[in-house]
Amino acid sequence: MHHAPLIELTRGGIPESLHAGSVAVVDRQGRLLAQVGDPWARVFTRSTIKAFQALPLLQSGGVQALAWGERELALLCASHNGEAQHVQVVQGMLDSVGQDHTVLRCGCHVPLFAALGLGTVAPGAVHDERHHNCSGKHAGFVAYCVQQGLSLPDYTDPTHPLQIQVREQVASAVGLAPGDLAMGIDGCSAPNYAMPLAHLARGYARLAGEAPQDSDLGPHLAALADAMVAFPALGSGTGRHDADFMRAGGGDWVSKTGADGVQVLGSRSRGEAFALKVMDGNMTAQIAAAVEVLDQLGWMNDAQRAALAPWRAAPLLSARGVPVGERRPVFRLERAAV
Repeated sequence: MHHAPLIELTRGGIPESLHAGSVAVVDRQGRLLAQVGDPWARVFTRSTIKAFQALPLLQSGGVQALAWGERELALLCASHNGEAQHVQVVQGMLDSVGQDHTVLRCGCHVPLFAALGLGTVAPGAVHDERHHNCSGKHAGFVAYCVQQGLSLPDYTDPTHPLQIQVREQVASAVGLAPGDLAMGIDGCSAPNYAMPLAHLARGYARLAGEAPQDSDLGPHLAALADAMVAFPALGSGTGRHDADFMRAGGGDWVSKTGADGVQVLGSRSRGEAFALKVMDGNMTAQIAAAVEVLDQLGWMNDAQRAALAPWRAAPLLSARGVPVGERRPVFRLERAAV
């Protein structure tokens, strides 16, 4: 892998730290349009593939049978804060298939709104699996298993029929064969897959921009993208950048973060998307790089630049608010030859 510098931090005008990574910009046919570093670097996708992991449930007719709407679809794709709005929808998803939160195999962690410093947990509050940022995805897994008569205790096992279907649909969405996906286990205990960055971008170009008639996945990808855009706060939460990105996009941008420096964003009007990976996993650099990619692609107007200014490269301040350095992009997208 040949990654490139993306975001540099300076102090007193002297470079102090550097975040390297790669970017791939792709259309829904898989054509590489622009790049930084190695667009074919194989990276773990983490939560960016949640929409694709939901495809077996949609393809089986499970969503229609349960009469789930866009709120539930948004939670299938979510890496949420564990706020009341998220827990309530997840509980409803479980209620609809006659299960409770103890069946979820994602485990439990401190709600992200507290872990990310966006709020505090009330004294005496108890959190459980529903507060896990992946609980919506897991509620979808549970629903599929209940509907198909599959076992629940082992639904995260890579050999479980559900996970075999998930692997096939993830591969189909990004234009690979199932055997091309390298497997690892995600923080929520479900299988996760590594793939070339350009293929991840292609999956989001299809998610964002594929017309329903374009393939058998088209209607399902369109429904998931519609839900993500309609309810950005359910997909992430208060104070989170994915929600701000999708609001700024005005219905055109479908944005999803993944742990350890992965970001994808697709444009519905263009049928294009980019995927980036910051190799040291720094989320601040990841978000700043994503805003810079949007700007270099020409996808932003002045109002959108202003809306996303808090997320991009910016002056660094001391605890007293004194400017001490800056965070700045140090890359230029290389456009593919036409």
